[in-house]
Amino acid sequence: MTVVSVTQIRFAPRARAYVRVNGPDAEDYLQRMVSNDVAALTVGESCDALLLTAKARVIAPLRVLRRGPDDFLVLTEPELGERVRAELARFRFAAKAEIEPEEHESWLVLGGEEVLDERPAGEEVSAEEAERARIEAGIPRWGAEIDDRILPAEAGLDETHVSFAKGCYPGQEPIARQRHRGKVNRRLRVLELQGGAAPEAEIVHEGKSVGRVTSSVPGLALGYVRVEVPEDAKLEIAGVSARLH
Repeated sequence: MTVVSVTQIRFAPRARAYVRVNGPDAEDYLQRMVSNDVAALTVGESCDALLLTAKARVIAPLRVLRRGPDDFLVLTEPELGERVRAELARFRFAAKAEIEPEEHESWLVLGGEEVLDERPAGEEVSAEEAERARIEAGIPRWGAEIDDRILPAEAGLDETHVSFAKGCYPGQEPIARQRHRGKVNRRLRVLELQGGAAPEAEIVHEGKSVGRVTSSVPGLALGYVRVEVPEDAKLEIAGVSARLH
């Protein structure tokens, strides 16, 4: 067993919005609204999930924490809190569930989990260091890699935010069809490059545009790249050499 000392733990504050969903029908209602299997959570467990349109476009990425048999806390990006609350309230109809905002604090342990309301012991890193760690790990972020232009499978969210064993939810049919076909035209990739790159910069292979940059720090970038691009391809971004990581 590897023992990790407190001084090796590195973390950064994470801005979040929080929505409480509680009441006798909270589990059933969330199970019908989000992409992952929240009914399988035991108290204290959480999972990533998506709130989707009927066409499987992302409304919001979520983290769903089960606090009790009928009590859930939904975490999302700070600018999406009211949208999530409104979307959940709009389709509630006769479901006996309260849907209201709450106030909390979150920290993200680099290479680990999100921590709620209890500042981790260890070293707090800068936003720049946290962003480099995110890009290096290939983790998509709302507003950069995740928006209404992408399909969840393109960002790898079908592997982390979706259950294919649960019942119906908005967007399930397109997600299932995509899974059955087993193919997308582009995928989110980590790239190594000389210097940096601006968001939306074209990724070029042999004179043809094969993708776009979504996030970058000096020496690294995230971007969507067409799946037919070879792993050893010599790429170019704004005149700078790049390659797949």
